[in-house]
Amino acid sequence: MFEITDQPICPETLVTAVSRSSSGAIATFLGVVREQTRGRRVLHLEYEAYGEMAIPKMREIADEIRGKWEVAEIAIVHRVGRLEIGEASVAIAVSAPHRHQALAACAYAIDRLKETVPVWKKEVWTDGEEWVGPASCEHA
Repeated sequence: MFEITDQPICPETLVTAVSRSSSGAIATFLGVVREQTRGRRVLHLEYEAYGEMAIPKMREIADEIRGKWEVAEIAIVHRVGRLEIGEASVAIAVSAPHRHQALAACAYAIDRLKETVPVWKKEVWTDGEEWVGPASCEHA
């Protein structure tokens, strides 16, 4: 399950999509719009994506994960459009036989998504706005 959507993200849908009887763990990541970034108060975010390239890039991330860890299934969904504070912008779910694999793969997926998937966000603050694109993750 790899998707770009303009609809609210339902994390339970991703968990269901990756659930397998062979998996003892499902790790999830949910990115949400926060009210502060870089010392500025955020009013809302606006996301755009190049879907024809984003979905194949998500699949590449899944292939990378399968080359590094024993995982069963991977789901990645990113939302586009205007998002308010507290709304989910991205969700990832990874199932694996063991928690260490699922957790490591999930963390890797969000870092790689931010580095390689063509999704841009406009941060709208009380005192301005700025477009931000794919970039290296400071936590990688």
